[in-house]
Amino acid sequence: MTVTEPTTPPVAAAASPPSRPAHRDPNVLRWLGAYASSAAGDSVYYLALSWAAVRGGSPAQAGLVLAVSAVPRALLMLAGGVIADRFGPRRVVISSDAVRCVVVLGVAAALALASPGLWVLGAVALVFGAVDALFMPAVGALPPRIAAPAQLARIQGMRGLAHRASVLVGAPLGGLAVALGGSATAFGAAGLLFALSLPLLLTLRIAPLPAATDEDAVRDAVRDAVGDAVRDAVPEKTTALRDLTDGLRYLRRHRVLGPLMIVVALSDLGFVGPLNVGLALLSDARGWGAAGIGWVLAGFGTGAGAASLLLTVRGHIPRAGAVMAWTITLGAASIAALAYVPQLPVAVALAVCVGLLAGLSGSLCGALTQTECDPAYLGRVTSVSTLFSLGFAPLSFPLTGAAVGLWGPAPVFTASAAICVLGGVYGLSVRSLRRAELPRTATRTQGLS
Repeated sequence: MTVTEPTTPPVAAAASPPSRPAHRDPNVLRWLGAYASSAAGDSVYYLALSWAAVRGGSPAQAGLVLAVSAVPRALLMLAGGVIADRFGPRRVVISSDAVRCVVVLGVAAALALASPGLWVLGAVALVFGAVDALFMPAVGALPPRIAAPAQLARIQGMRGLAHRASVLVGAPLGGLAVALGGSATAFGAAGLLFALSLPLLLTLRIAPLPAATDEDAVRDAVRDAVGDAVRDAVPEKTTALRDLTDGLRYLRRHRVLGPLMIVVALSDLGFVGPLNVGLALLSDARGWGAAGIGWVLAGFGTGAGAASLLLTVRGHIPRAGAVMAWTITLGAASIAALAYVPQLPVAVALAVCVGLLAGLSGSLCGALTQTECDPAYLGRVTSVSTLFSLGFAPLSFPLTGAAVGLWGPAPVFTASAAICVLGGVYGLSVRSLRRAELPRTATRTQGLS
């Protein structure tokens, strides 16, 4: 039987009236502060790990240390979604940050007292990859448990702003820590940031799952949907594998979430290669240099930040499904155009458009997922979308690099944009997804009344 997370106390989500906007809800702000602190800790940690790996071995060895965390993250992501649903997202997030805090402070102490080999850094990277596989689905499953559905778009915008702020703070803080005391000091700073998130998470109030999503009732409904008439044969206790298959079956049969996952997979597959690998190669081919990469990335960050601010202020986007699909399609056109402009200022302007459109479509994808999904399945559904984004899509990096080397940036960027367009067009072609809406303030509120 699923372990239900204790509520504190069993009151409405966030214990706030339905009309209270997320940016004025103390419960949401505690969650946002914990998320920002944890994200800043991530930035400092990766900088410290990079520096320690480069100082302790060859460039190839350093690259291996930095890449090793992707393996457990990809392999365990779906299991992380099951765990988030079985034990509750709040409990999983708290445990994940606690483990990261202890591990990072431990490696900081080891580096301060001795000179451990690269195998220690590799082990830390493996642990972080495994913890990320638990942390990411749980973070995605938390917002519907702390706020009304009508506030989820605003929360996505606030989360985007918090992420941008954490990167702006975390990277310079990590660099300063390395300059002052080396990798040990930087790891220590990351550990303190993870520790700072814990009291905020511990005071977070979580709404109970609606009675209709009791595990036995959910399983019966799923069994009915696939034509199994023998409800009595369903065991009282379930296994993690059965939870996973039930979640995937639920996702496959959902009229909005199933198509939405296909849109996420296609848009990420076409988007991440050009922006993570192709951009550096494009800048080199155009003679823009490292400064050019920085300007283009700054333009992208500005656009993404503007999209987050728009959602934070408005809190509701009409025709969310259609807007999401159109922004993916138009953003893809901007990605393709990047490869055809020789002037850096024009490329920066296009990058602002890409950031704005991609930021808006990504936030709407997240808000629609959290709104449409039964909270009992949200961890598993989030793990699937995250697996596409952080597990499968990065596999395109070496292919993108090799393709640019063979054919140049223009055809590769165009092909990648075509994959994004395919996702947007598919989203527009599925009526249930195209007509999907985000709830307004006076709609169902999971216990808020």
